[in-house]
Amino acid sequence: MNKQHNTPMATALPALQRRTLLVTATAATVAGALGLVAARQAHAQVANLNDAINKAGRQRMLSQRMGKAWLALAHKVQEPAARQVLEQSVALFERQLAELKAYAPNPTIRDTYGQLDAAWSAHKATLLTGTPALAGATAMLQADAKVLALAHQGTVQYESASGKPVGHLVNVAGRQRMLSQRMAKFYLAAQLPVDAAVAAAEIAKARTEFIAATEVLRKAPEANDRIRQELLLADGQWVFFDAALQRMQAGGVAGSTARQVSEVFVASENLLSSMDRVTGLYAALAG
Repeated sequence: MNKQHNTPMATALPALQRRTLLVTATAATVAGALGLVAARQAHAQVANLNDAINKAGRQRMLSQRMGKAWLALAHKVQEPAARQVLEQSVALFERQLAELKAYAPNPTIRDTYGQLDAAWSAHKATLLTGTPALAGATAMLQADAKVLALAHQGTVQYESASGKPVGHLVNVAGRQRMLSQRMAKFYLAAQLPVDAAVAAAEIAKARTEFIAATEVLRKAPEANDRIRQELLLADGQWVFFDAALQRMQAGGVAGSTARQVSEVFVASENLLSSMDRVTGLYAALAG
């Protein structure tokens, strides 16, 4: 996991500079990142299949983001921001679920979203019942895995309904949002600790997938100058986020401080904002 890659994402910054920039991030920074995702919901209906793939993929991300926020509250770090992330993500998930169910172009997709609705009802109860704590973490992670699996199934089905190369790229870009939140979620889980060895393995897998998918997006024929520019900005956010993750590997799963847990939370929000912009640009392509 610690190998350097010949991509802009592997560009190293001085350790002190990385740490200073991360530590100075505040709850307001996190709230600003949250606002970017919410701002994309100005229209209440699914506009076309690219938009459906984008929103379906965002459901995957939200499943992991809500888990991350819940675990941050269990850690008692970034509490105002984490509570805002959780509450707004729950509302956004429910709104998009209704839109995607209504737009479903065939019975197979409608059935998937019916199943997702049921899984979401169970998961929502784990998220919002009681106070987040170690005792409830395993049940929350199990429920979030079911929601993620069905949200991914729906995204793939919408991509198949599109049948266009750009639909695949919207899916790939949207999955990067999910991976950013999944890595952060498992980092926070490992620090409680909940299944620390499993969490470390999941982070390593997601990290490899994230790096590979970034190259797919960068090299795609459909990538225009604006998309490549946004990917470069995302590279910069990845450097901060990856540095925070790598400290766990260096110090062991039980070696992180509350400040380091907070850094991962904030860095994952910033990376999410970058990848959400990239996904939106791919979704806006007509091809």
